[in-house]
Amino acid sequence: MHLLHPEARPVTAATAVRGAYLALCAAAAAALTVLVALDWAPLLSFDRAVAGELHRSAVAEPGFTRLNRVLSDWVWDPWTMRVLTLAASVWLWARRERLLAVWVAAASVLGTGVQHGLKSAVDRERPRWADPVDSADYAAFPSGHAMSAAVACGLLAWLLRREGVRGRPWAWCASAAAVSVAGVGFTRLYLGVHWPSDVVGGWLLGALITGLAIASYAGAGRAVTRLRRMGPSGEDPGP
Repeated sequence: MHLLHPEARPVTAATAVRGAYLALCAAAAAALTVLVALDWAPLLSFDRAVAGELHRSAVAEPGFTRLNRVLSDWVWDPWTMRVLTLAASVWLWARRERLLAVWVAAASVLGTGVQHGLKSAVDRERPRWADPVDSADYAAFPSGHAMSAAVACGLLAWLLRREGVRGRPWAWCASAAAVSVAGVGFTRLYLGVHWPSDVVGGWLLGALITGLAIASYAGAGRAVTRLRRMGPSGEDPGP
């Protein structure tokens, strides 16, 4: 029974990189959330300018707008992302990698919880248009579509890498993940249901949740490896 695939090699450099990545994501997400909550004028001005330009394009290009609705409401919908993550968890469970299965599912649930908690706390109003091309409920910040895609695609890409996917297959998978994360953000802006900072906030928070899941699982793997190596006295016998 394989509960973990621990990395027994020295991980000092990897740990440092992960720490810097998490700190950067956390700081950027926190700063953006504060600026949105405080209605910082330069940010609001930028949001309105970008959203207004994209909305004018959406009204003028109904065919392209319909394509964006299909991508946003079906292909990259948050429920599609959650189903993919759940399928990965079920697959891991069937392979008897049960701790990892629970870890992946928990990261997805955590992302959803953080998303809804921040929406409620910030309570940002969505863009309003005289001639809307789409509609959405609940508060705007952060974008649930952008955050769900970042969490799901990040976790799935990590799992594929752990399974040894390399070369051209990995390039295709990584490209599909990147296109999905970037694409869903664009669709939400183009359809006029989010401000740019909502989407960026969703990306940052999604990247943070994914990074925390990966880092904590790696730490758990090293801890289990160390415990297994300890003798009856509880002392690490060394390599």
